[in-house]
Amino acid sequence: MIMNQKSHGQYQYNNLVWQDEFDSKTTSLPDSSKWNYDLGNGCPQLCGWGNNELQYYSAKDKRNAKTENGILILEARKDSAGPHKYTSVRMVTRDKKHWQYGRFEIRAKIPTGRGMWPAIWMLPAKSVYGNWPHSGEIDIMENVGYWQDSLFGTVHTFAYNGMKNTQKTKSIFIKNLPLDFHRYAVEWTPERVSFYVDDIKYNEFINEHKGSDVWPFDKEFYLIMNVAVGGNWGGKYGVDEFAFPQRMLVDYVRVYQ
Repeated sequence: MIMNQKSHGQYQYNNLVWQDEFDSKTTSLPDSSKWNYDLGNGCPQLCGWGNNELQYYSAKDKRNAKTENGILILEARKDSAGPHKYTSVRMVTRDKKHWQYGRFEIRAKIPTGRGMWPAIWMLPAKSVYGNWPHSGEIDIMENVGYWQDSLFGTVHTFAYNGMKNTQKTKSIFIKNLPLDFHRYAVEWTPERVSFYVDDIKYNEFINEHKGSDVWPFDKEFYLIMNVAVGGNWGGKYGVDEFAFPQRMLVDYVRVYQ
């Protein structure tokens, strides 16, 4: 794989401080020095990570996560893991690496199919201001399969969040979005969170300086990549049982400060 030598001089952050290029020469598990996994259904009961999602997240299972030919493959499968019909994976840098501010850029190709809900996002390393949504969430990239050409960039805070339907979100239409690799990015400074796809800025959240209820984004956050199945949003119009398996392909993850 050839490193992208493009200058990031147009952004505030252009010093590469962390990366995963997924350049293993053999089919292997993701680098355990960089990634952990969220495991299971997310709750003691079948709550689907609080969103009524249908998948069971595995850990260190090449059927759901592997590097191959310079690409990370995150695969959702029609399968069986206890009471669940589907397995998938949710990879996190939690307890490995956290950041406060920077440019977070991921080149990826998303899955398609009704019921798919891929996401690349960030949560706080420590919930200093309280449990979700008090300590914030940054959604670098979200897509739902029934709107396959729409990309969403969102922040959630206590003041602005999905439970109140006040989240700060915008979308951009990209024809045939799942068919190609795109560069999904967030630039996070003390004053704003800006969302980009292929260097096009399509959303921005400005610090209103009204306290942590509005701006909890002054603490360290970690990265998450996952492919959910169904759920309150992803499964709004059901799940196409014939769409599986579905893959999110990741070329690289890079963090600039």
